[in-house]
Amino acid sequence: MDAPGSEKSVRNDPVSKTEMIDKAYSLAYEYEQRHGNCPQCVLAAMQEVFGAVDDEVFKAAHGLAGGAALSTKGTCGALTGAMLAISSKYGRDRQSFARGGFSASYKLSKRLLDQFVAEFGSPICQDIQTKLLGRSFDMWDRNDYKAFELAGGHTDKCPAVAGKAAMWTAELLLEEQDRKS
Repeated sequence: MDAPGSEKSVRNDPVSKTEMIDKAYSLAYEYEQRHGNCPQCVLAAMQEVFGAVDDEVFKAAHGLAGGAALSTKGTCGALTGAMLAISSKYGRDRQSFARGGFSASYKLSKRLLDQFVAEFGSPICQDIQTKLLGRSFDMWDRNDYKAFELAGGHTDKCPAVAGKAAMWTAELLLEEQDRKS
């Protein structure tokens, strides 16, 4: 499989919308299993499927993992990565900064947030960990991090969250693309 940002990527292949959505899920899931850092995993999937995210956004997302700085107290990194992907495509640019406006990124991000909360009960990392793993974990404590891993944190729990965030984002981006054409 090619690395994010490499010359050959999924978006260059003629594929159906269903294949694009499935690919977004599977890439984000696999990246979260192998590499961790949920926002970057979602963004890498979006890079490969849509080309909607540049490497600076990918890099900037690094500190948002694990509910922000691995604190688990903030918004799930998979959700923030997904919203960054949406905003990379439809957000307000610097030229429009002073003018304001209600952009498509707000509407799409709100739909994503609502779907995410309907599935996981909360946008907060520690709440999602509690729902999926039975409790939240201190990612800064070596023993607690080992317990997180043993509970399936990077085996299937967080990969599924990243996969679903990427899948829902792909669906939203494709819907918006159809709406605009």
